[in-house]
Amino acid sequence: MSRADSSVQTHQTGSAVRNTKTYGSTRVSRALIDFLQAEAAGGIIMMGAAVLALVVANSAMAGAYDNFWHRYAGLSAGGWALELSLHHWVNDGLMAIFFFLVGLEIKRELLFGELASPRRAALPVIAAAGGAIVPALVYVAFNAGGAYAQGWGVPMATDIAFAVTVLALLGSRAPLWLKSFVTALAIADDIMAVLVIAIFYSGALDLAAIAWATGCAFVLAGLNLGRVMRPAPYVLVGILMWYFVLQSGIHATIAGVVTAAFIPASLGRAAERLRDSALEVRGLAGELTHAEEPREAWEVVDEREAELEDIVQAVISQSAPLYRLEHAIHPWSAFVILPIFAFANAGIEVSLSGLGSTLATPLALGVMLGLFVGKQVGITGAAWLAVRLGAGSLPLGARWSQIWGGAALAGIGFTMSIFIAALAFPDPHTLQVAKLAVVVGSLASAAAGILLLSLVSRPEDS
Repeated sequence: MSRADSSVQTHQTGSAVRNTKTYGSTRVSRALIDFLQAEAAGGIIMMGAAVLALVVANSAMAGAYDNFWHRYAGLSAGGWALELSLHHWVNDGLMAIFFFLVGLEIKRELLFGELASPRRAALPVIAAAGGAIVPALVYVAFNAGGAYAQGWGVPMATDIAFAVTVLALLGSRAPLWLKSFVTALAIADDIMAVLVIAIFYSGALDLAAIAWATGCAFVLAGLNLGRVMRPAPYVLVGILMWYFVLQSGIHATIAGVVTAAFIPASLGRAAERLRDSALEVRGLAGELTHAEEPREAWEVVDEREAELEDIVQAVISQSAPLYRLEHAIHPWSAFVILPIFAFANAGIEVSLSGLGSTLATPLALGVMLGLFVGKQVGITGAAWLAVRLGAGSLPLGARWSQIWGGAALAGIGFTMSIFIAALAFPDPHTLQVAKLAVVVGSLASAAAGILLLSLVSRPEDS
């Protein structure tokens, strides 16, 4: 390819990216596009970690795998000590960072994104409510009054990373408006999941620890009101809050969401910071466009790439703390935390001889059908009702068959479903059955979503 052809293709690609910011009446932000790309890449790694855990748990290494995650580790100083199993460090510690990121994403979407406008938020929020209530009702229909009744929250959740990964793999068969819709729906779903965990899946409460955690929240509020723009004080107080929430009986990951709520989403001394940023970017752009002497093409490309990276870093450094933290944490969440969580929690022993009878139990049927049937019926039905009553409207060019396909993909509940199952079922055997049902229900939902969108979408939809 010639340099001219390459230049034309680059220009066309840039135009395509810019054009993705609007689709009919649906506006899609650059931040959302970046989020989708990172989630898709991280989701593939998480899939690999989950498959590896399944292979190890059903091999000769199963005992070593189980023993490893039940080893204890912690910190101690004088008479104080904090010791947890490695499994608990993952589920209560690393996942608190994931929930912190979830909190940042929720705040961003509520303030500036898909959930900021009541008109734009109506459809995904109502659809998410239907996609949470109906699966819970399906589960209750199989388990009401039984030994597993407390697991009704398991099929309510949607795994953003896996759902976005499948949408990315579908390419042009998944229009950008559908990716935006499913992401907004999943974020609204996360809000409900956080509330469910906090209210229904907490243990006996320690009022003293709750009081200390509340004090930390007041400190965070003070930092926010005082226009403290450095992320470090928020993070340090957030870690302290995590410890008190861990001791309180409320699940420790809730501390991540609460901390995120106080992270500033706007710039302090905005005029000064924006002026400084503009001057720095202008200077770097000047360097980018002036070459003092003829050089090899590769030297020019290398230098310009470095200068463009400097511009990017200059813009990020002048961003609000919410954006800086989200930008910094997202790669760690997508490529480290969630794969570790998947490897630690997807190690399910599968006995082919008893698989049929295991999946026929009320617990397994409630989870699988809740994810597979409940999500499709709940999301599609609630969205149809919202449009019918005038509470929401479909994006321009959208078809109900595509909404149905997106609803099927929302039945992929891996991360959050397994997380809630671990809270609902302390018995290891029961938890294994619930995890197996989550995996089967999520795989069936993914297959259904891929099939539906492959059949009903046309390349021009993108």
